[in-house]
Amino acid sequence: METPLSPLDFARRARRLYPDLEALVDGDRRFTYAAFFDRCDRWSAALQALGLRQGDRVAYIAPNTNAQLESFYAVPQIGAVLVPINYRLTANDFAYLIQHSGARLVCADGEYLDSVDSIRSELGGVLHFVALDRSRSGWLDYEQLVAAAPPNYQQPTINENDLLTINYTSGTTSRPKGVMITHRNAYMNVVGTLIHFPMTSAERYLWTLPMFHANGWTFVWTVTAVGGTHVCLRRVDPSFAFRLIKEESISVLCAAPTVLICLANAPGNTRRNTRPGVRVLTAGAPPAAATIARIEGELGWEITHIYGLTETSPFISICEPRPHHQNLSVQDRAVFKARQGVELVTSGELRVIDTDGNEVPHDGTTVGEIVARGNVVMQGYFNDPQATAEALRDGWMHTGDAAVIHPDGYVEIRDRLKDVIISGGENVSSVEVEGILFTHPAVQEVAVVGVPHAKWGEAPHAFIVPVNGMIIDEAELKEFARSKMAHFKVPAAFTFVPALPKTATGKVQKYVLRHGGANIARQ
Repeated sequence: METPLSPLDFARRARRLYPDLEALVDGDRRFTYAAFFDRCDRWSAALQALGLRQGDRVAYIAPNTNAQLESFYAVPQIGAVLVPINYRLTANDFAYLIQHSGARLVCADGEYLDSVDSIRSELGGVLHFVALDRSRSGWLDYEQLVAAAPPNYQQPTINENDLLTINYTSGTTSRPKGVMITHRNAYMNVVGTLIHFPMTSAERYLWTLPMFHANGWTFVWTVTAVGGTHVCLRRVDPSFAFRLIKEESISVLCAAPTVLICLANAPGNTRRNTRPGVRVLTAGAPPAAATIARIEGELGWEITHIYGLTETSPFISICEPRPHHQNLSVQDRAVFKARQGVELVTSGELRVIDTDGNEVPHDGTTVGEIVARGNVVMQGYFNDPQATAEALRDGWMHTGDAAVIHPDGYVEIRDRLKDVIISGGENVSSVEVEGILFTHPAVQEVAVVGVPHAKWGEAPHAFIVPVNGMIIDEAELKEFARSKMAHFKVPAAFTFVPALPKTATGKVQKYVLRHGGANIARQ
């Protein structure tokens, strides 16, 4: 009597129970669940007519739109694998990810057609290119395909350990790694989220989080599971976001720290007119206690801090509130809420271990590495057995995050063992940025670290040792970087130094740079 665990089962249930409820709002477009799933089914049929089969990869480059949300149902229900790509990357990044994933079909929003056209000659394995929101020569028209397709498609047998998505993350190397998420992984994350963060069909969810980011933290399926309403937002503009929160009666949203900061620091007249009682899930770099205090104290919203990685589907812990926390002042409660918390009941086991593999004392001071094992841990990295073996070893997923455990069992991250910088919720590989800056003829040595930033939570900061006798202009170097990489990866500040601090074996001591660079980049 067992059936495979898959988020597609949430779609089955929503079709049955909520056909007349509003599923999606995207600008002037509004769809009930019946209409939404009719579009998904037609797109599934269209994909099969275009030659897509079980196991094929379908890449999407799009912001939060109805077409992007439809991909999370239409693609997997024919057994294909969705590859949601970070639309903030460069054309060269797009080329690498499309090639590495082996995508057979590429769907792109109108904003990114030029970028994809510029790399077409490198994408010989792609069968078709589909424009999601406009007609264009050389591109198939998504809306025309959906309208012309029948509502019936052939659904193959799908097992819970089949691939659902491949989500690329920067990790610690210069090349992104493709995290393989299974149907079971996503299903368990959704269930765990709803146990700790209950929702009902009355919820109206604002998409302030990019859907490509770890599958929108699985809220692409979580909202549907309860029959809530998805309200799309292409980009976060504080005034527009606050307007939607009020006009669309938003009750829930997810936000990286940069979005929290953006909302917390919006003009006073904008904040004063907002709707109270909004529940917010935040993850990424720990939110500043001052930001939490302002959002809860001034806006009357409720923040819950959650922790995880793309590799864990993504949630493995939540800063679960306890009754006595309500007796704390707003400021004291905000300090507590900045912790990563305790493991979710469905995510498996989370430990903080020392170099010998033993759990650290629960004293709030002894630092170790966060490791996890359980139902949400990825299948591995796509076509990268070496990276998979490094991350999944000794029966545990090694996060590379350094943390302590408090006496009450709550985990708190103190640093990252790896050198990934989380800027505005995006992973930035310091190795990648260093490699690009090193190509400048006047750069002799370079080290990039993440330091606190008022807007982005954390931002790359580059320490440069110039070639002897050469003078580098910071503005020129920043423009050089902007021409070579996605703009969110460009260092917010540069410091020119005569030498980098190093160990006896020649390794750069990045912790020294982080400590010394924090005040420089806090602007």
